[in-house]
Amino acid sequence: MRGSATAPNSSARRRTVRTAGALASAGLLIPLLGAAPSAGVPQQAAAERLQGAFAAAADEYRVPQSVLLGVAYLQSRWDAHGGAASVTGGYGPMHLTDARTALASAPHHSEGTEDPRGDTARPAPPPKTAVPDESGLPARLRTLPRAAELSGRSADELRTDPAANVEGGAALLAAAQRKLGKPLSSDPADWYGAVARFSGADDEATAATYANDVFAVIRDGERRTTDAGQRVTLAPEPGLAPDAAQLKRMGLRKAPAGETECPKTVSCEWIPAPYEEFKDPNGNPDYGNHDLSDRPKSQSIDTIVVHDTEGRWEGVLNMVQDPTYVSWQYTLRSTDGHIAQHVKAKDVAWHAGNWYVNAKSIGLEHEGFLTAPDTWYTEAMYRSSARLVKYLAKKYDIPLDRQHVLGHDNVQGTVTSSIPGMHTDPGPYWDWQHYFTLLGKPFHRTAGPDGGVVTVAPEYSKNQPEYTGCVKPGEKCVPHGSAAVRVHTEPRDDAPLIKDIGKRPGGQDSTIDVNDTGARLSTGQQYAVAERRGDWTAVWYLGQKAWFKNPKKQPTAVDAKGLVLTPKAGASEVPVYGRAYPEKEAYPAGVPVQTVSPLPYKILAGQKYVVGDKVPGEYFYSPTFDTAPHKVVRGKDMYYVIQYGHRVGYVRAADVQVARSGS
Repeated sequence: MRGSATAPNSSARRRTVRTAGALASAGLLIPLLGAAPSAGVPQQAAAERLQGAFAAAADEYRVPQSVLLGVAYLQSRWDAHGGAASVTGGYGPMHLTDARTALASAPHHSEGTEDPRGDTARPAPPPKTAVPDESGLPARLRTLPRAAELSGRSADELRTDPAANVEGGAALLAAAQRKLGKPLSSDPADWYGAVARFSGADDEATAATYANDVFAVIRDGERRTTDAGQRVTLAPEPGLAPDAAQLKRMGLRKAPAGETECPKTVSCEWIPAPYEEFKDPNGNPDYGNHDLSDRPKSQSIDTIVVHDTEGRWEGVLNMVQDPTYVSWQYTLRSTDGHIAQHVKAKDVAWHAGNWYVNAKSIGLEHEGFLTAPDTWYTEAMYRSSARLVKYLAKKYDIPLDRQHVLGHDNVQGTVTSSIPGMHTDPGPYWDWQHYFTLLGKPFHRTAGPDGGVVTVAPEYSKNQPEYTGCVKPGEKCVPHGSAAVRVHTEPRDDAPLIKDIGKRPGGQDSTIDVNDTGARLSTGQQYAVAERRGDWTAVWYLGQKAWFKNPKKQPTAVDAKGLVLTPKAGASEVPVYGRAYPEKEAYPAGVPVQTVSPLPYKILAGQKYVVGDKVPGEYFYSPTFDTAPHKVVRGKDMYYVIQYGHRVGYVRAADVQVARSGS
């Protein structure tokens, strides 16, 4: 035996598992390296080695294969990610965690110059430099060393060899089953408690939600080709009824649901952000870390903003409970999809760096403690997040599209000076296509080639643009699936990238740095077509014609149609704004007039941009702890929300004309 979790096995069986592991590892390298299977190895067999690794590990550790496959699917959808770690330091198909190997040095919200509140009516707080304490990692972030101990595999094998990783996961499940005093049964229904334990959750509701999801996958079955070209199948077991009563005997805590606003299909607890009055470092009155409001009565909630914390769960929770710092409505945990709510949806959190967006949005922070963005997100977190977003969208009538479900990196700076400091999370590795598929709104072709609009929709695993800066500036990132597509000034690979004069006022070129959004389209975003040449498509982007490769055999965008706008007749150009504020005549006495400041961006005559909402100019005045002077100011000026570049923008309705695309 290689560890206490295993039953006695023959040396022949150990050799079988070792061989299966080596073969699976070799097979997984084939698609990554672009090589063909070795002589004498059928291509079909090479593509099914991971399936064999699951069978071998299940046999050795006496774990039902369906349980092992179901857990791995919820962790990673069976992807190996080329050995790259997840946002919580998890590796391989089983998401075995080794967080200490890549512990973050700084939290996401302490980087950059962005004022998370984004409103000059209240002075920005001084930047925080303290890093939340990351010591004492919980067991859920240290499963890989435990798997190494149980399986006899080295930590390096468990990180880099998918078959060994599966073996380590099987060893952990078997150990959990034994700890619960249960036999290593061949009936998947007997493994509910072990699956719940595998999640690493410390509360009963989260463990139950995780286990229920795993057994739902087993009941429904799954079939998928992984990011490394491996075909894996889990046959459905529709009549499976697990012994959920096991959970009650595990001694897990009951998380306080409190005042949470969550769907019943997720685990959610109330960890409130403070609304407190205090003195700033200069002794002046101050308060934090959000604003009380009465949404949607006072103003609509029309946007959901997806963030990546770049900080570990415990440290991020400490941050949001600090009254002198930032806030957001929800945090989601990577390992098991657990949700904590901090700010009521009716109130305004400080999260997006743009007060207009903050006042009309809900912010979701997704756990990730690595400073290097070349990481991936667990299926458990994707599913919890999608369920929460569907619930919020239905409750507040928010359209499920990419002009209403934004990444933080899609939020525009309020004024010219704020553009360079805006954040870039969740970055190019967030799988928007998968996320929207879980939302029930996958991106697909909706028009013919004359539709006049394209929806960005590359195949995530095959779309691997080169990035630098994941670990060190200028150093190449590990090849990885991406939701982003790069745009050039001409229809050729070696043409310069599109420049972003807002991000780089000096006119410097955009780069392939992982945090540079200057020349980047993102999955689900829609743009008006400017021209087509062979395998290349041009769209209107940042006031320019931007080209991206879009071959028919592997398209990175699909045809669509919709409303587009262009400058009104006779206008040579119109300004773009970072917020939709009212005209000065709309402000009542006692409320300072907010300048309607155009950004350095223009829409030139003949250019077209895809239209989202038409909204009134609106400003939420909230500079004091006392809510009595709070007021929502609305004007007569109307604005259109548009997809201008990588970020959204706003244009005055009076400046433009709107028409159907393709006309």
